Amino acid sequence: MDDIPANNFLQTIIAEDLAAGRVTTVVTRFPPEPNGFLHIGHAKSISVNFGLAQANGGHCNLRFDDTNPEKETPAFIEAIEEDVRWLGYQWHGEVRFASSYFQQLYDWAVHLVEQGDAYVCDLTPDQAREYRGTLTAPGRNSPFRDRSVEENLDLLARMKAGEFADGSRVLRAKIDMSSPNMNMRDPILYRIRKVAHHQTGNDWVIYPTYDFAHGQEDAIEGVTHSICTLEFEDHRPLYDWFLDHLPVPARPRQYEFGRLNPSYTITSKRKLKQLVDEGVVAGWDDPRMPTISGMRRRGYTPAAIRRFCDMIGTTRSDGVVDVAMLEFAIREDLNENAVRAMCVLNPLKVVLTDYPADKVERLSAARHPNREDLGERDLPFTREIYIDADDFREEANKKYKRLVLGKRVRLRNAYVIEADEVVKDDSGEIIEVRAHTIPDTLGENPADGIKPKGVIHWVSVSEGRPAEVRLYERLFNHEAPDKGDNAFMDHINPQSLSVVSRAWIEPALADAEPEQQFQFEREGYFVADRYDHRTDKPVFNRTIGLRDTWTDS
Repeated sequence: MDDIPANNFLQTIIAEDLAAGRVTTVVTRFPPEPNGFLHIGHAKSISVNFGLAQANGGHCNLRFDDTNPEKETPAFIEAIEEDVRWLGYQWHGEVRFASSYFQQLYDWAVHLVEQGDAYVCDLTPDQAREYRGTLTAPGRNSPFRDRSVEENLDLLARMKAGEFADGSRVLRAKIDMSSPNMNMRDPILYRIRKVAHHQTGNDWVIYPTYDFAHGQEDAIEGVTHSICTLEFEDHRPLYDWFLDHLPVPARPRQYEFGRLNPSYTITSKRKLKQLVDEGVVAGWDDPRMPTISGMRRRGYTPAAIRRFCDMIGTTRSDGVVDVAMLEFAIREDLNENAVRAMCVLNPLKVVLTDYPADKVERLSAARHPNREDLGERDLPFTREIYIDADDFREEANKKYKRLVLGKRVRLRNAYVIEADEVVKDDSGEIIEVRAHTIPDTLGENPADGIKPKGVIHWVSVSEGRPAEVRLYERLFNHEAPDKGDNAFMDHINPQSLSVVSRAWIEPALADAEPEQQFQFEREGYFVADRYDHRTDKPVFNRTIGLRDTWTDS
């Protein structure tokens, strides 16, 4: 696994803790809520938590903070586990769940009530908001704040027993309604939710809040460094307050780092869910989605994602990261590792009139120009081939370096050819080019000294195979689609997906394994679709173009 980069302030903290003996074994955790798929921001958190533990000889727990069963499903749990493994990380021991600690958390809630540090409140949600105050005005004490310990214990037990309706009562910590930190104004610890839980079934009808559960879960698991994103900085005093007021077995410390906010991207689970629910995308793993599953299906690699996370560093400030950095990381990875192949996206037939009709010549080409270890591939060459329609013109100026009537071009890894005439349909569209090969030009320049104008790709008509190719672009055409007053749905890129239903591919591509990656020469980087690709119906997704066309345009 990659080393922790120097621009990681958390590594400095951990190194100092180890050197001073404050910590002997580093324990971190990655604590997703299973209410959606993980996205690129989570990839950063995964790389930080798992990477720091690994770099320092410790371990990282995978724990699902499943305290909100109405929005959580086992399918999300399975997807998250798979994403973590795919990125190249392995959690310590068994998968953990907040729900496994529900009884202990309830016992600690009782402890707070017994100590006079928590009370049952009957305010409605609207009343509670009114009593809470604002950023500039202090809150007011709930009229139920001074209930006796005995009454609170009775009401809490009856909440647990299911006597009261959803939302009718909550358990709150008794802290300070005049605190300038809104999180300290008697926060909710438990609320009534009479819904089945995916792990505990109908055992509970009250569920702890994230703020109450999180620090105690860390303490139970012996977490030494509880690392989260910067929006939780204002929650840290509450995190510490609970640890100070409960008989927890360990004392974790919370640290915050700047979250990952790539340009042209949204990372709000609520908004990602809206894209799915409204059919803008085909699902959480649509290749246009910034989810890890979506990026995987599009052809991004774990190495590229981890490299990107390293490139941006780990700092104490939030900011927008240019998504071009992520695109650079995947181009760099695939340029080094992706097998080369040829695919014609817009086929135009070329008939080589001097070539025998029944001949199939077996040419060969490197699977990668700089990787001898990847070997060579078979290229069947025949009288009829397809080239891309954009690679032919009847007339063109000298800047056009492709096939022109009366001019020459080299076919990639094959012969030099010269175009002689065209065949058109009734509407005047070119449907066929007739050409001839220049003798003895397989790997050689023409003997007559007339060099070809350029090099184009091709595929045999009879030996090649049809394929569906899905051309993906960025989902949003605005750099900050949900910033300020921007309605992110107004910035959907209408060209984010176009489908070529009958591209033409080298025959061996039909046998590609799902998720196998290629550079289609002169076209970009592509991957065999994880789910839809079959030998009898090949499907490829474009991962990224060969160069950044967004900044070029």
